[in-house]
Amino acid sequence: MAMPTGAGSLCERFAFDRRGTASDGGGGTTTIWQEQFSRRAALVQRNSGEAVMADRLQGKRSIVIRVRSDSQTRSVAHAWRARDLRTGQAFNILDVTETSSRRWIDIFAQAGGPNG
Repeated sequence: MAMPTGAGSLCERFAFDRRGTASDGGGGTTTIWQEQFSRRAALVQRNSGEAVMADRLQGKRSIVIRVRSDSQTRSVAHAWRARDLRTGQAFNILDVTETSSRRWIDIFAQAGGPNG
């Protein structure tokens, strides 16, 4: 899959959230998503392959989010989620991979699971 590599291709904006805790108002705590940062990103839909077709039958949408590599984007982990700030849709992060040039981070994410 050909991925965008120029700054001009970063047309989307995603927020990256990590699970945290907050007071539930009754003396206990509850688990919430806390935004860590947001970045411009390129979004690539995965449209082919047996796994992609199986996911579609289950109502899931798989994407690859490409962001510039920096100290914050390198801290993203599979337990986090990504949110499209334009549409509000949340995606479970399944894999985070630094490209061979070390300039970009590719984040494989999926909407439609327990968190998305």
